[in-house]
Amino acid sequence: MKNKDDNMFHMMSKYQIRTIQSLGQNFLKDKNTALKIVDAANLTKEDLVIEVGMGAGSLSKIIAGKCKKLVGIEIDKKLIPLLNDYLSDCNNVEIINEDVLKLDIVKDILDKNKEFTSYKVIANLPYYITTAVIMKFLQSSIPPDISVLMMQKEVADRILAGPGSKTYGGLSVVVNYYCEAIRVSNVSPNCFVPKPAVISTVLKFIKDEKPKVKIKDKELFFKVIKAAFAQRRKKISNSVANTLYLGITKEDVEQILEHMGLDTLIRAERLSINDFAKLSDSIYNKYVTKII
Repeated sequence: MKNKDDNMFHMMSKYQIRTIQSLGQNFLKDKNTALKIVDAANLTKEDLVIEVGMGAGSLSKIIAGKCKKLVGIEIDKKLIPLLNDYLSDCNNVEIINEDVLKLDIVKDILDKNKEFTSYKVIANLPYYITTAVIMKFLQSSIPPDISVLMMQKEVADRILAGPGSKTYGGLSVVVNYYCEAIRVSNVSPNCFVPKPAVISTVLKFIKDEKPKVKIKDKELFFKVIKAAFAQRRKKISNSVANTLYLGITKEDVEQILEHMGLDTLIRAERLSINDFAKLSDSIYNKYVTKII
């Protein structure tokens, strides 16, 4: 009897599938890893699941067997016949041949599946769009309850990093604002075809019922974070004053930091999400309200 890996290779050969480097295609072939990813999503027979990047379907068939409906998004039109064939015995799968970054998740998917009050996301993300896809779902007006995403280990390490770490940055703070991120496992390059040049990591994102910090202006909060890490080797007072464009000076930022009880020489990598919330609100109170 052929195992799942053999079947995937057979299907790829049948449809003359060649991976496309520009799309970052590395198809998962390891069944144990696939099972671990799907198990982390805690699926039930009542769930709607959105899978991003179906590839050759190694995750899709497992997901379909554990949920009520699977909506798969795959950008490569050459894979659609293979997926239709491979998943032909699954009557709960809808395949969308589109770029996920061009889709309106609410309008194009959720509004058409109104029987579901929530959804989950599972994805083996192409490395070049990892951050964009994560933020698309986190910042959606209806974010997923749980996301289980495979990505480059380097990106995962940045997401999980805390203040003071060399890998701590804007992505760490923003993801932390929306959800809790947990490492599920690292994945060897040997689990893919073709083998990527890096180790992958599976992260589980659990939606927070409410943000970890209260802020007066979410747009400004994110702008302050982006400005702070834009020149991460510089003092945060320089970074914010140089890139925020609110008429705020280095001295102004230093005054706010001092009032917060922080060293005026501090860099962005030392600030917690609570510190960024206080800094953002102080800037809002002192400068934005004047502009308004």
